[in-house]
Amino acid sequence: MGYVDLHCHLLPNLDDGSPSMAASLELARDAVADGVSHALVTPHHLNRRYVNHKETVMQATSYFQAALNEAGIDLTVFPGQEVHLSNKILAALDQDDILFADEGGRYMLLELPSNEVPHYTKSMIYQLQSRGITPVIVHPERNNELVAHPERLADLLELGCLSQITASSYLGTFGKDVERAARLMVNAGQGTVMASDAHVMEKRDYELGAAMRRLAKDLGRKVAGDYQQNAKYILNGDPVRMTWEPIKQKKRFWLF
Repeated sequence: MGYVDLHCHLLPNLDDGSPSMAASLELARDAVADGVSHALVTPHHLNRRYVNHKETVMQATSYFQAALNEAGIDLTVFPGQEVHLSNKILAALDQDDILFADEGGRYMLLELPSNEVPHYTKSMIYQLQSRGITPVIVHPERNNELVAHPERLADLLELGCLSQITASSYLGTFGKDVERAARLMVNAGQGTVMASDAHVMEKRDYELGAAMRRLAKDLGRKVAGDYQQNAKYILNGDPVRMTWEPIKQKKRFWLF
């Protein structure tokens, strides 16, 4: 079994991931070449631009799997969603319009707004947890507030959230500031899984394999193995345990 990718935008014509089936198949070939054997396909849902309903994603995933099989691409895909933090989430849950990372509905991929961690984030997390849902915060290292203050991710982990670090962030593809935040989180044990967040666009290539090799080099094979084991646990709906430490707040020096 190869890598499990829990966050990627391979489905065609649903969001900003891929504009066509041909592009999706090419990205899938890149995934397999990168060592990925199983992928949770996660189009955006409930953000300001995209609403991808559960049934639509399930049908698109089934159609895409058939296309993969016909093309001889050895990739197994599962339907999912990247759910944007919004006051619409609870209604969508009541309407059975949310796809989870696992079939049992235990883990939800939750995307924060890019600029901040809103004041109502903790309230929403509590309400999700009251329904037995564990949020997996996707790419926290690319949230502007957490880039500036990576130590604040601990506030969400203390509530019981998990986190997904993007491979390209860890490799520096998104710039030094994002790389620094990603590495601080990973070094403190605050990353749960690594995923590609692959799109058919610039700086969104498949780099999961390279990031996992870098992780093994930086922190050892056991840590890299734990990241992949956690991805399997989440996909199967099994318990995930994290051991992490706080990130020290960067000291500021003032001149008077």
